[in-house]
Amino acid sequence: MSGRVEALATPAQGTYKKEMAAGVSFDEAFALHHRAVFRTARSYLHDPGLAEDVTQEVFLRLYKNLESAPSDDLLRAWLLRVTINLALNTIRGQNRSAVRDDEYFKSAVSHCEGLPAPAEEYERKQLVEKARMALGKIKEPMRSCLTLKQQGLSYKEIAEALSLNETSVGSYVARARKEFVRVYGKVGGRK
Repeated sequence: MSGRVEALATPAQGTYKKEMAAGVSFDEAFALHHRAVFRTARSYLHDPGLAEDVTQEVFLRLYKNLESAPSDDLLRAWLLRVTINLALNTIRGQNRSAVRDDEYFKSAVSHCEGLPAPAEEYERKQLVEKARMALGKIKEPMRSCLTLKQQGLSYKEIAEALSLNETSVGSYVARARKEFVRVYGKVGGRK
């Protein structure tokens, strides 16, 4: 179980003993259904980090709606439905982000002196896709640190945004750069 999900289930001040209408506590519901929720999210998202985020959000929604949550017989189905909906929302958000990135690039290129030839455009798209694939293979939090550093954030801002120790952000960025070069070489066909 990841640290973030574990923190939701067992906070430092004790455990949640709030019970649903059917008499099942939040802790019991979490223990019974966490794996199924996580597996469902991961099967849709193909990214364990995003799947953990979706899983956490599902159980946060369960906790907020314990009084109106379905009985024990229907709870698993309700949790999986919420999981699927949140996973699909996440995928839609990623797709919108990719479209925005492409539109931004197209507008930036059109402001340049000359438009690239179709072959250059194709090569650029291939390089961008290879870079995205390589970046996708870097584990968290290194990927997030590298991405935020490339966006111009300071180590302090990165540490604050990702809830990390400021002294470790530099090593995460350095390791992520090395890993990116290694993975990009494999993805890009170079050795």
